[in-house]
Amino acid sequence: LLQDADEAVRIAREIGYPVMIKASAGGGGKGMRIAWDDEETREGFRFSSQEAASSFGDDRLLIEKFIDNPRHIEIQVCTIIIIATNKHGNALWLNERECSIQRRNQKVVEEAPSTFLDPETRRAMGEQAVALAKAVKYSSAGTVEFLVDSSKNFYFLEMNTRLQVEHPVTECITGLDLVQEMIRVAKGYPLRHKQADIPINGWAVECRVYAEDPYKSFGLPSIGKLSQYQEPLHVPSVRVDSGIQQGSDISIYYDPMISKLITYGSNRAEALKRMEEALDNYVIRGVAHNISLLREVIVHPRFVQGDISTKFLPEVYPDGFKGHKLTDLERRQLLATAASLYVAEQLRSQRFLGTPRIPIAKSKRSSWDLSVHLGDGIYPVAVSKHGSSFSVEVDGMKLNVTSEWNLASPLLSVTVDGTQRTIQRISRNASGETSIQFLGTVYKLQILTKVAAELSKYMPEKAAEDTSSILRSPMPGTVVAVSVKPGDMVSEGQEICVIEAMKMQNSMIAAKTGKV
Repeated sequence: LLQDADEAVRIAREIGYPVMIKASAGGGGKGMRIAWDDEETREGFRFSSQEAASSFGDDRLLIEKFIDNPRHIEIQVCTIIIIATNKHGNALWLNERECSIQRRNQKVVEEAPSTFLDPETRRAMGEQAVALAKAVKYSSAGTVEFLVDSSKNFYFLEMNTRLQVEHPVTECITGLDLVQEMIRVAKGYPLRHKQADIPINGWAVECRVYAEDPYKSFGLPSIGKLSQYQEPLHVPSVRVDSGIQQGSDISIYYDPMISKLITYGSNRAEALKRMEEALDNYVIRGVAHNISLLREVIVHPRFVQGDISTKFLPEVYPDGFKGHKLTDLERRQLLATAASLYVAEQLRSQRFLGTPRIPIAKSKRSSWDLSVHLGDGIYPVAVSKHGSSFSVEVDGMKLNVTSEWNLASPLLSVTVDGTQRTIQRISRNASGETSIQFLGTVYKLQILTKVAAELSKYMPEKAAEDTSSILRSPMPGTVVAVSVKPGDMVSEGQEICVIEAMKMQNSMIAAKTGKV
C-alpha cells in the first residue's frame, strides 16, 4: 500500500510505466487512474485517494503494472471452505463473463460466455480462480478478475469478495441463483452441485443503463426526476434489475446507474437482437441516459464479430460518441415517420372524443406538402393518406408508413415499407420542433407546412452565447477544491477547480490563457 505520492513515483519507476493506481478497497472504476509518467502518477495519487475516501471511506491505494489493450474477463466462483473439521470444502467455477466494454475503467456491457475463450483456457482460468479462493479460505460467491492478452495469456487482476453487478448473465447461462447459493453457504449448507453439473446454456448480455450523457466523455452524470419510466419487460427473455420507479430522483450523491438490462437467447445473435429490441422499448424521461451508446455498441460490426478490448470505445469513437449516423435509407425512414406522425397529430386535433369538432365543416383534405429540417438539411416531403396508412414521398421515392398511431403511448411501433421500427417521440412544441428517438438516438427535427417554411426565413435567429471566457461544469456536482483566486493569471490547460459528481472527481481546466 502506498504511503504518499513520492512512494508512488518510486514504485512506478521500479515497475515501469504505464502503471495503474487503484483504491485497495475499490470497485466500479472508482479511485482508479492510469499514469504514464511521474507527473501523472502524482496527480493520479491525489485524485484516487480522494475518490477512494469519498466512495469507500478508505483512502489506501496500491499500484500495479498497466497492461495496454487487453480483454477484461472474470470467473465467477462459489466456494465452501470448512475449517477445523474433518469435512472437505467444495469449490466451483461458474464459467466466465466478458467485461471488456468499459469507460473510465467501469464496465458498460457484459456477456457470458466470452467469444474469445476456448475450453482449455476457460478451464485453466477457472481452476486458477478456484485455487485462489481455496488459498484464502473464501466461503461464498465471489469473482476473480483477469486481464487476457491476444495470445490468451491471462493475468490476475483482483478478487471481488461479493456479488458482482453483472452476476445475472452467469445466472442465465448456468441456471443457478447466486443469491440463494450465497445465503445457503452463509447458513452452513453444502453446495448442491459439482463442477461437472455446471453448463453453458445459451448466451446472455447485460447493459448497464446509466443516468449519463454519453455525448460527453462517453457519459457524464445527469440528475433529475424520472418523469416517465417504463421498463421493456414485455419483450421476451428480458430481465431488468432496478431500484427506481417513475418519480424517483437521480441525485449527485450516488452512482448514476438506473438499472441492469439483461437479455437471454439460445445463441449470441439472438441475445443481441433481443437487447436491441429491449433498448428501443425502454422509456426514460427526465434525465439524460446512455441508451443511444449501448445500442450503437451492440450493433457495431466489431462488437458483433467479438473483436473487442478495454479500448473499444476510444478506438471506435476517437472523437467521442456522436450518436447513430443515419444511412440514406434510414434518413428517409425517419423523415417519412416524422412527417406521418405530424399529419396524424393534425388529424387528431380536428376531432374530439372520436367525432369532428365542427361536424358541418367536413374537411376532405388527404394530402400535405411539408418541409422537414433534419441536421444540416431541409427536405421537401409530400404526404398522402390512404385509410390508416400514409404514402410519403422523400427524395423522389415513395414510402408506405403504417401504424396504429396511438399518440398517447410513449412507444410507437411503425412499419416503413415492411421494416418495423419502434420509435419514441420525446418532445414537440408549437413551432414545429420535435425530438424523436429512432434507432436509439434522439434526433431533432422541425416540421412545417410549405407556407410556414417560406415565412420562417424572415424570423430572426437567436444569437449564440459567448462562453469562451466562462468555465462551466459539464455536470452537476460539488466543488471539492479550487486552485485559483480572483486576479490570478492562468494558462490554457491549467487546473481551476475539482468537481465531484457521483463519487467521481473531475479536474476542470482553463480553455484559454487569461485572468480570473
